[in-house]
Amino acid sequence: MFADSFWALLPPIIAIALALITKEVYSSLFIGILAGGLLYTGFHPVATIEHVFVDGMIAQLSDSWNVGILIFLVILGCMVMLMNRAGGSAAFGRWAVEHVKTKVGAQLATIALGVLIFIDDYFNCLTVGSVMRPLTDKHKISRAKLAYLIDATAAPVCIIAPISSWAAAVTGFVDGANGLTLFIRAIPYNFYAILTLVMLVTLSVANFDYGPMKHAENNEKLNLKNDWPREAGMTGAEDQPNPPVSGNGRVIHLVLPILSLIICCVIGMIYTGGFFDGETFIDAFSNSDASVGLVYGSSVALIITIVFFLVTRVLSFKECMNALPEGFKSMVPAILILTFAWTLKSMTDSLGAAGYVAGLVQTVADNRAVMSLLPAFVFLIGCFLSFATGTSWGTFGILIPIVVNVFGADLSSELMIIAISACMAGAVCGDHCSPISDTTIMASAGAQCDHIQHVSTQLPYAITAACVSLVCYVISGFVRSWLICLPVGIVLMICTMLIMRGRSASAN
Repeated sequence: MFADSFWALLPPIIAIALALITKEVYSSLFIGILAGGLLYTGFHPVATIEHVFVDGMIAQLSDSWNVGILIFLVILGCMVMLMNRAGGSAAFGRWAVEHVKTKVGAQLATIALGVLIFIDDYFNCLTVGSVMRPLTDKHKISRAKLAYLIDATAAPVCIIAPISSWAAAVTGFVDGANGLTLFIRAIPYNFYAILTLVMLVTLSVANFDYGPMKHAENNEKLNLKNDWPREAGMTGAEDQPNPPVSGNGRVIHLVLPILSLIICCVIGMIYTGGFFDGETFIDAFSNSDASVGLVYGSSVALIITIVFFLVTRVLSFKECMNALPEGFKSMVPAILILTFAWTLKSMTDSLGAAGYVAGLVQTVADNRAVMSLLPAFVFLIGCFLSFATGTSWGTFGILIPIVVNVFGADLSSELMIIAISACMAGAVCGDHCSPISDTTIMASAGAQCDHIQHVSTQLPYAITAACVSLVCYVISGFVRSWLICLPVGIVLMICTMLIMRGRSASAN
C-alpha cells in the first residue's frame, strides 16, 4: 500500500524535519527508521523490529563497502589523535599564524586545500578538517564556517574531477556509452559544483556572511557562547580532559603523515582498479573500489606515521598505542550517525523510492513539449531525492540510466550531456543540504562542529547556489552551449553575492 509512492519518501522527511526542529540527530534518525519499518510491514510491530534491525541495520553493517568506510574513518581518527599528541597540529597552527595573517587568507587556504584533495570526499572532509582547525581557530573562524568550507570543497570538487572516486561511480552507472567521456563533457555544465566554488571565493574575499552563519561568526568573533557546543560537537571531546601534547612537535609531524595519507590512498585506489596489472592510470581510477583502496592506503599511512613518530622520538611506543583507542572513540558519534543514515536509506529503498522517482522523470521525459526544460526538472528531482535519501551515489544510480535511455546513449546530443550534468549537480546539491548525508556528517566530524549546527548554517548558502544553478539549467536547456551559460552563471552568482552582502550590511 505504501510502496512505490510518495509514502516511500516519508521516513527521511520525518527524520530531517525532526533533526532541524529538535537539533538532536540520533533520535530523529531512529524515529525516521522506525517510521520506514512500520510503513513497510503495514504497522506490524514484530515484523517492524525484524525489518529495521535485520534487513536494515545489520545488513548495512554487513555490507563490505560500508565496513570499509567505517574502518577508514576509525584509522583517520587514530591518525588525527596521533598528530595532535605529537604536537604536529599545534606546530602547524603556530606556523600558519605567522604566515597567514588574515581571516580572508585562512579561508582561502582552507578552500585551496579542499580543492587540492579531490580524490575522495570522505578523505577530503576529515583531512582538511584536521589540518585547518588550528588555523581557523586562531583567526576566530567558527567551526560552523569551517564545516561549510570543508563540505563545499568535498563533493562539489569531486564531482568535477575526472580522477576521483566520484568519477568512477558515475562512469559505472552509464551503459551504452563511454562513461568517462560523458563525465568530462558534463563538467562545464555542472553549475552547482562550479558556482559553489565561485560562491566560496566571493564570500571569503568579500569577508561577509548572512543568515545563521553570520550569527555563528559574530558569536565567535565576540567570544560569545553559541546555541551549540563550539568545541568538538561531533566527538564529545569537550567533555574530555586535554590529552598530553609533546613539546617536541614540528610542522613536519603534521605534513608528513598527511602526505603519506594522500600518496598511500591514491596508490591503494589504483591498486584496486588494476593499475599494477596493466591498466592505465585513468582506467584504474574508473575501476577502483574506493572503500577498499582507502582502507589499504590509510592503514599503510598509519604505520608510517607511528614509525616516524617513534624514530623522531616525539612519542613513545606506549603513547602511540594509547592514542589509538582515543582516536577510535573520537569517531564513535560519526559512526553512529552514519549507521543510522545508512539504515534509513535501506528503509527508503525497501519502500520503492527509486521506482517512484524513476516514474516521475520518465513522465517528464515523455512530454516532448517540455524537453528543453528537462535539465531543470532533472536537477530539481535530483536535489529532492538526494536530500531525502542522503546519498548522491544512490541518486546517480537511479537517474543517470533513465536519462541515458531517454536519449538512446547518444553522445552527440548536447541536451543529454546537460541533463546528465543536471543529474550530478542535483545529487550533489541535495547531498550538500541533507542532515542524513554521509558527506555532511563527515564534514561535521572533520570540523568538530555540532552536526545540526553545520546543517542549519550551511542550508541558506546551499539553497542560494541551487537557485542560481536552476536558472542556469533553464537557460542551458534552450541555449545548449556552456560557453554562454557558464559565464552567465558565474556573473549571476557574483551579483547575487553582492546583493546578499548589501542586505547583510544593512541588517547590522
